[in-house]
Amino acid sequence: MKNKLLLVLVFISSFLSAQNIVGSWEGTLKVSNVELPLIIHIQREDGNYTSTFDSPKQGAKGIPLTTTSFENGKLHLEAQKFNISYDGRLEFDTIKGEFKQNGMTFPLELKRMNQPFSFNRPQTPKPPFHYNEKEVFIKNNIEGNQLAGTLVTPKNTKNKNFPILVMITGSGSQDRNETLFGHQPFWVIADYLAQKGIGSLRLDDRGIGKSEKGKKGATTADFATDISSAVDYLVAQNFTNIGLLGHSEGGMIAPMVAIKNPKVKFQILLSAPGVPIKDLMIKQTSMLTNTSNMESKNSQLYDFIIHYQGKNLKTDIEKWIRQNFINDIPKEQLNAFAKQQSQMLSHPWFVYFIQFNPDDYLAKTKIPTLALNGSLDRQVSAKENLNGITKSLQKANNQNFKIVEIKGLNHLFQTAKTGHPNEYAEIEETFSPKALKMISDWVLSHKKN
Repeated sequence: MKNKLLLVLVFISSFLSAQNIVGSWEGTLKVSNVELPLIIHIQREDGNYTSTFDSPKQGAKGIPLTTTSFENGKLHLEAQKFNISYDGRLEFDTIKGEFKQNGMTFPLELKRMNQPFSFNRPQTPKPPFHYNEKEVFIKNNIEGNQLAGTLVTPKNTKNKNFPILVMITGSGSQDRNETLFGHQPFWVIADYLAQKGIGSLRLDDRGIGKSEKGKKGATTADFATDISSAVDYLVAQNFTNIGLLGHSEGGMIAPMVAIKNPKVKFQILLSAPGVPIKDLMIKQTSMLTNTSNMESKNSQLYDFIIHYQGKNLKTDIEKWIRQNFINDIPKEQLNAFAKQQSQMLSHPWFVYFIQFNPDDYLAKTKIPTLALNGSLDRQVSAKENLNGITKSLQKANNQNFKIVEIKGLNHLFQTAKTGHPNEYAEIEETFSPKALKMISDWVLSHKKN
């Protein structure tokens, strides 16, 4: 009798444990050839469930879900902002279900986590740090928003004439370290440069970390005012040898600031655009998808946006996509796809971005310039963009510039095999030591005594 009772108690205990949805769950979403790890954190308080999700490869953490329900072994999750939903059934330590976004459905099996997800990133700086580091807050002199950042200066310097770089992140909202897939390249660069006697200032983008969001609908031109204000801040702190280091979109912003702010003495462009953005995006589509049909459709769509003269861009983009992608997107997914794309493509940032031509600024840039790109960059192709930068600087009669295509590096300056973005998270290297040395050697060669 006692043994039977014990067995019943064990069974009940196991059943209750199996029905406990609270905790962290991990699974891998497979989309085409890309595998995307997802982590769901579920909590219960006062009888109500709440949850957040992480997408480690995308650098997203703690994203709140708007709906979390669990009843009779069935879990339902929604993130309305991203048009995401998940429905699954709990079976002991596994949730089997379907992930939906923008009309597309993918199987997703979640397993209860025993160990927290982590990346191996051997280049991430570790204390003790042999340089000075402090948090600073900077007011945008033009638009009024406040920016937060980290100022790094070498130790044992008698004056402030050593080189110091304002670091400019790429597109998308990023923190001061340009964190992506567990990599923190701007921190790695700042740490390396400080040990070579070079200072830096890296900033949280608007609305990220401790930086204020600023005005609605900000464009690259607005971001340029943030960077110019950072330069002015350094001038007010009596720094005299100020440069810019911009990655990707940051490499667009650097020349925009440099030609207007005379306090900028030099610039470093990493994977920076050197051709009109429309052409860059078409080439990017070709390098990432190898589909000429989609390349042609995107070109037509970009032209529609660039030359638009109507009154409601979002509505008209949505209508254009429905009409022109009817044979490319499954019918049941087309409406959601058109709605999601029109939301993004009608944003003031993208409208400004797709019309941008870097030659408008590079062709007026006369300060010393170093432009680097990886031969395996599939987002900003090295050959076309470095050639474009060269031609623009020659047009400016710039007498001091260096252009280098580094073999075997991708858009993030990692040593890569193919350069495809699906490798970014898998590669442990954050930033090529070869590229780090090129940057520091070039900066020090322009050091003012």
